[in-house]
Amino acid sequence: MSIKNSKTPFEHLSLPVITAPMFLVSGVKLLTECCKNGIVGTIPSLNNRTTEGLEEWIISIKSELAKFEKETGKKAAPFGVNLVIHPTNPRAQADLAVCVKHQVPLIITSLGAVSEVVNAVHGYGGRVFHDVTNRRHAKKAAEAGVDGIIAVAAGAGGHAGTTNPMALITEIRSVFNGTLILGGCINTGKDIATAIQMGADYAYMGTRFINTVESEASDEYKSMVSQCSADDIIHTPAVSGVKASFMRPSLEKAGYDLDALMNPSSIDYGTKLKPLDDEAKAWKTVWSAGQGVAGINGVTPVAELVAQLKQELTEAVSEQQAKLAQYI
Repeated sequence: MSIKNSKTPFEHLSLPVITAPMFLVSGVKLLTECCKNGIVGTIPSLNNRTTEGLEEWIISIKSELAKFEKETGKKAAPFGVNLVIHPTNPRAQADLAVCVKHQVPLIITSLGAVSEVVNAVHGYGGRVFHDVTNRRHAKKAAEAGVDGIIAVAAGAGGHAGTTNPMALITEIRSVFNGTLILGGCINTGKDIATAIQMGADYAYMGTRFINTVESEASDEYKSMVSQCSADDIIHTPAVSGVKASFMRPSLEKAGYDLDALMNPSSIDYGTKLKPLDDEAKAWKTVWSAGQGVAGINGVTPVAELVAQLKQELTEAVSEQQAKLAQYI
């Protein structure tokens, strides 16, 4: 099945937003509420302990969204599953097979852009987006034939990069002309407008959705997000071997030596995630977030947050048009 060549391939969206798949935070409820409200919802496959459990989730998601469409007459936004394509992840092939079987609309790959994965997803008309933090990885993803590249810029939560978003977009565009998604400190509708103005086709939002009613984050986790500032975000490879952003208070509470956090560790998605033990336990107590915590206060339902983002985006575009008129 051919893939339509479009930089904005998704229909029925209320905002150009894709929610990031957050380890131990994104669940079925958060995903489906996002899709019902017109933005792309995603989950990491490893948020479920088994491939069989992942399949049950996908079946549940498709059923819930079909029910929503039948009852409301509205079209839900598409959903996606994040797959860690790394040699140490023993579930990579099995999880991919389940996604292909159920024709998941969007596959987000991490730690490996592989043409075989892309071909398998393209076989049923799905799309593959790959997250990168630099030009070199973007070039490899483009060569693998991905449909979209997620530019994870400085200040993002999770496995974030360190490059300024303006520079990162420019570098990626030098090697890739497909769909470009920008992530990193995007909290408001104005931020979404800025991402689009900078050349992105979609905004990638993670940290902002931690503090939604539907997220799997604990109340203590959400409270810490509201209390932290950008200075409280520590970017370190100490937890999983890949540099990621964590909130300082959670690192301190877990007993991490903050002076030693920049020491490299080894990447391992096999023994550390079997069955969801070492690393998963760490991420349950050491909480990830991006520098965007600076603008987050309180907890809101997804529907309320999306409505707020739409209003802010509309106001931001109007303001930009008014300012532009002063110089043209």
